[in-house]
Parts: sequence; C-alpha cells; structure tokens
Amino acid sequence: MAVDSPSGVIIAAAMLLHAATTIVCGSDAVLKLERLIPPSHELSLAELRAFDSARHGRLLQSPVGGVVDFPVYGASDPFLVGLYYTKVKLGTPPREFNVQIDTGSDVLWVTCSSCNGCPKTSELQIQLSFFDPGASSSASMVSCSDKRCSSNFESESGCSPNNLCSYAFKYGDGSGTSGYYISDFVSFDTVITSTLAINSSAPFVFGCSNLQTGDLQRPRRAVDGIFGLGQGSLSVISQLATQGLAPRVFSHCLKGDSNGGGVMVLGQIKRPDTVYTPLVPSQLHYNVNLQSIAVNNQILPIDPSVFTIATGDGTIIDTGTTLAYLPDEAYSPFIQAISSAVSQYGRPITYESYQCFDITSGAVDVFPEVSLSFAGGASMVLTPVTIFTCFLVCYEFVKLSEPQSGSSIWCIGFQRSQQPRRITILGDLVLKDKVVVYDLVRQRIGWAVYDCSLEVNVSATGGGRSKDVINTGQWRENKSSESDYYYLFLLQVAFLLHLLLSRNFHFL
Repeated sequence: MAVDSPSGVIIAAAMLLHAATTIVCGSDAVLKLERLIPPSHELSLAELRAFDSARHGRLLQSPVGGVVDFPVYGASDPFLVGLYYTKVKLGTPPREFNVQIDTGSDVLWVTCSSCNGCPKTSELQIQLSFFDPGASSSASMVSCSDKRCSSNFESESGCSPNNLCSYAFKYGDGSGTSGYYISDFVSFDTVITSTLAINSSAPFVFGCSNLQTGDLQRPRRAVDGIFGLGQGSLSVISQLATQGLAPRVFSHCLKGDSNGGGVMVLGQIKRPDTVYTPLVPSQLHYNVNLQSIAVNNQILPIDPSVFTIATGDGTIIDTGTTLAYLPDEAYSPFIQAISSAVSQYGRPITYESYQCFDITSGAVDVFPEVSLSFAGGASMVLTPVTIFTCFLVCYEFVKLSEPQSGSSIWCIGFQRSQQPRRITILGDLVLKDKVVVYDLVRQRIGWAVYDCSLEVNVSATGGGRSKDVINTGQWRENKSSESDYYYLFLLQVAFLLHLLLSRNFHFL
C-alpha cells in the first residue's frame, strides 16, 4: 500500500486504526483483522515496498523518540544573572517551572508548596512557582520500599515518618535542599524535523523540595529548582533515555553576551571542528583529564597530578558553576603569569577575592591568551573576554575602586578553590560561546567555539549517525508541511499499535 502520497498515507493509517479499534478487552482478547482495501484495487510493487519499508521503520523506532528541545535563559555574568536556566513542565495539567541547568547534579527537583525558608521572589525577572502534588491528577509519592528510592547515589536518602522516600543534597557552595521524591509526568518538545515538533510526555521521578539553605534562599539567584543532567539513574538524560525517548547524549551552546540564552538539546550538536576528550570512568561527575595550562603559549610550571583524582577531586565540567576554579598549586602560577603579561598596561587592584586590573586604554587585547590541554589531544583556547569579566557596569564596585578617568576594570574569572579541597571546576565562564557535547555512550565530552545565536545541526541518535534536524527554536514559528502532518499521524498510530501488540493477544 502506498505511503509516499497523501492518499496512501491515509489508507495505511486507516488500516492500522481499524485493526487497533477491533480489540476485545479481556484475558482472551481477540484482534480481528479486516482488509479495508478491496482486492480489485491494484497497487504497484513499488508502492507495496514503500509501505513495508515505512512500516518496518515505524515499528523499530517505537516509542517515538527524537531531539528533545529545551529553551535556555540567563547568562554567565555573575553581576547580572550568573546562571543559565531552562523551563520544564511537570504534572497534569502541566505547569511550567524555571530550573537551573546543572551538569554537576543528578536529580531534577522543584520547590514544593510546603517548602520552609524558600524564596518567594526572584531578581531574575521570573515568577517563582511551587509544585503542589495535590493539584496534579497524575502525581504519586515514591515510598521507601520503591526500588527507585535507593537508585540515586548522590542523595543522602532516607525514609520520612510517613514512609515517603526522602533526599538531602548539599552543593559545593554550601547550599542545600531536602525533600521527598514524586512520580509524575514531565512534558517536553520532541523535534521530528526542522519544521515539526510534537508535544511529548513521560513518567518521571523528581524531587519536591520542602527545605532550602544557603544561596538557594537568596532572591538574587532564585529559581524554581535544579535541572540535574548528571550520569545518575534519576537524572533527566538517564530517565528519558531509558524509556527510549531521547539519546544518551546531550548538548548545549550558552551565549556569552549580556542577553544570554542559547540552545540545549537532548541530542548531539554536530560541528566538524569539535574536539573530544575522554571522561574519567566511574566518577560521579563529568570528570576530565586536564594536563596543562599555557599563557601566551608558555606552559605553566604546574604538576599535572594537581588536576587528577589521584591527588584530589580532579577536574570537573559543571554548568551549575558560574566561574572557574583552580587549586592553589595551579592558581598562584596562573595569576602570576596573567599579572606579568598585563602589568605594563594597567595597575592591579583587588576586590573581595577577585584579582582585577584597571586598564587605562580600556582595550581587551592587552590580555594574554590562555589554553587548556586535555587528554586525547583536545585543547580549549580561552580568549581574553572569556577569562575576564568587565565590572564597569557594577556601579558600586566602580565607585569603591575609583578607577582612573577613561579606564575599564577587568577581573579574572578564575578563582582559587576553597581549601582544603583540591579541585578544578570549569564553569560557565569557559563553557560559554561553545558547543559542548556530552556523549554518554562513548564516554567523552567535546567542544567547539561557536556563535550560539546561530542555528545548529543536531543528530537525534548521536555517535555521528544520520537523522539530522536543524534546531534553533525556529521550528516553533515554522508552519509544518502537509507531509509532516501525515508523518506525525503515522507515528502516533504506530505507537498505539506498539503498546497494544506488546500485550499477550491471540489473533484469528
């Protein structure tokens, strides 16, 4: 039966739908198949082969999966926003929540209506929301006996007095949250083609926070929760990939200008100039092997073991961190090299823990280039704008330091790691203005310098395979073609049959 024409699509779908609607429910259910196309209707061999090919593809790909698109908001400037966040829809009916994009944690959690000490307002110009389990018709509590209760290695899980599976998280900045797990539906956009996206939903386990401490309480950076993209079994990528709704690879491209935003997809953003470095195996975070740092092509005298897990916490790539952090053994020679290169162009000043420079000329090109070298031959070149943050827009700081007339104040975004931890963290400061790919199948991370305001090629399968789409968020504005609607119709029918035929039915 032909499916390469509108009439063929309708005929094929009609046969599938008729078969699906003749099921008799019960333990001995019978599925009666009838031919809707009379024998007198002639079809060519090419039409029959086309139908078979399309049908086989649909059955093999059920349930329907593709590139999962999430919008990106926020920016990396610590004096403006200082974080990137996205929107996620939870519950029935779906409610939207603003959650920080965080590759350094493994759980999606949102603030619950019963939260104690949680911020009520945010300075990020967003309306804070609170999840109410009682307002969602599909929400259910995860009990202590549920196997999912012990599957998250990151949490200090326990059991509440009312038998609810509870959690407690502590983050590197000293903040923390605790609450209990909920099972409900998450809704998202699955991009099928460059002009077509469908609304999808899936069962999902997430945290319901009823207590927050530290920076999580402050309105200046307040959001509705955390979007955990780690490698744990309860992370966003793991739960959707396990259900066949997303590939085990995700990517982001964070815009570095003051307006921020960017692109984040569950899928592989493909760039021919992407370089990869392997992940350190069996680690809780996205650890990589940083081997050396060079300033103006001069490798700094730093023992490479400083960056490894053999002598500390290693080197972590983390979108939940705004700046970048180096252990003392690496920070001191790094600052010394930067200061030596900049000293002839401006005077050094200090503001809190920031090493800054009052540059009379106001030119950024006086700062040296920095290069980070990783295992596998991958290199990350950081431009002066990446390494430094201009604080001229921060009037309180400008007034305090009283810069010279016509000058600009630039501060190094690399900070010293808090003692006694020996850890290197590469946060948004170095990740912005780059495509970053987290390939969990091949256990590697790649990056390529890119203008994140442009469209990107995305592979829905990862690993360099086919099925590519263009994803910039523009598909929301594009009108789907007639063939897209037919394709979507068949996908939905095939998915329905996949669910029905997976049960133990008898056929006549």
